[in-house]
Amino acid sequence: MLIAQNNLQFILEVALIIHVGIILLFNVVAVPLSLVMFLGTVLTVILALIFSADAAFLLLPFLSHHEFTHPFGPFAVLFWVTMVASSNLLTEAGIGSASVKKLSLLLFFVIAISGGLMHRSFLVLWLLGWAFGYLLMSKSFRRSTRITRNSVISFILAGVAGFALLEFLSRVLNKSVLSPMLRITRLEENTVPSLSLVLKNTTFWGHVQGSCYWKSACLGGADGYITLPVTMIQNLGLPYHIFYGVLVVKKDYIDYMLPGIFAVAFDAGFFGLLFLLSWVMIVTFSGLTVLRKYQEQRLNGSRMYLGREALLIGSLAAFLSQSIVGLFIFNRSFNSAALLTYIIISALVMAHTVTVKRTIP
Repeated sequence: MLIAQNNLQFILEVALIIHVGIILLFNVVAVPLSLVMFLGTVLTVILALIFSADAAFLLLPFLSHHEFTHPFGPFAVLFWVTMVASSNLLTEAGIGSASVKKLSLLLFFVIAISGGLMHRSFLVLWLLGWAFGYLLMSKSFRRSTRITRNSVISFILAGVAGFALLEFLSRVLNKSVLSPMLRITRLEENTVPSLSLVLKNTTFWGHVQGSCYWKSACLGGADGYITLPVTMIQNLGLPYHIFYGVLVVKKDYIDYMLPGIFAVAFDAGFFGLLFLLSWVMIVTFSGLTVLRKYQEQRLNGSRMYLGREALLIGSLAAFLSQSIVGLFIFNRSFNSAALLTYIIISALVMAHTVTVKRTIP
C-alpha cells in the first residue's frame, strides 16, 4: 500500500523518497569544488553559532535550550569534514588554503565545546567524525595513516579530558545537567531493567504483544520507539503509536537508556536490526568504492570530481560516526529528528553510486 500503516513502514517510505530525490538532484546539479567548499564553510559556521547559542541558553538563567546537537550534530561533522577535505584538495591542486584551515581549526574547538556542553554523546560523535574524516582524507590523499599507540592514547585522553572538564564545570556552575557522572548514574539505575525488557521480549519481527507501554493495544512491533520526528507524524495526521508530551518518559525507558541495537531490535525485531546493519555495510562499502574511483580520476589528472570527492568524504565520516554512536552508544543519536538526518546523510553517500543517463531525443 502507498500509505504506510505504521511507524516502520513510514520510515522506509520516507527513506526511499529521500534517497531517490537526492540521487536525482545529484545527477542534475553540478558539484564544483568551489561550491562545496563555500557551502561547507558557511554551514559549519552557522551550526557553530547555533550550538554556541544553545549552550549559552543552557548556562544562562530564565532561558530554555533546544538541544540542536541531536538532529544537527551529524550535519556538523558532514560540513566540517567536507570543508577540511575541500581545503586539502585545493592544496593538492596547488592553490593556497591556509585561511580556511585556520578557520576549520577554530570551528572544530567551538563546535566541540558548545556541542559537548549540551550532550556528552555529541562529544563522542564529534571526535569519531574527526577520526573518520582524518582516516578517509589520509587514504584519499595517500598520506601516512599509521595508527600508533601514542595516537590512540592521545585520542582517548582527549575524550577523557573533555568529560572531566564537563564534570568540573557541572560542579563549579552547579549545573547537574552538564555532569557525565549523572548520566552514568542514571544508566546504572535504569539500564538493567530496560535491557531485561528488551532481551526477554524481542522476537524476529518485533516484540511480544503486550510487552510495550501500550499493553493491550501493543502491535508487537513499530510501537513508536523508533520513529521519524513526532511533529512530522502529527502534522500529517498519521494514526501511529507515538510518544509525546509526558509520554516521552515512557519512550526514554528504551530510547534514552539503551544503545540503538537494542531499541531497533525491540521495535523492528531481529530482522529489522539485521536489515539496518546490512544497510550500514552496503552504504559504507559503496562509499569507499566510489571514493577510490574519485581518487583514481584525480591522480590521472581529472578535476571533474573534486567537489564530489570532498562531499563524499564528509558524508562518509558523518554516516560512520552517527552509525557507531547511534547503534552502540546512544539510541537517541539516530532516532526521531536525528533519524531523518541519518537518512539524508545515507542518501548523500549513495547518491555517488548511481548515475542517471540522460538522453537527448
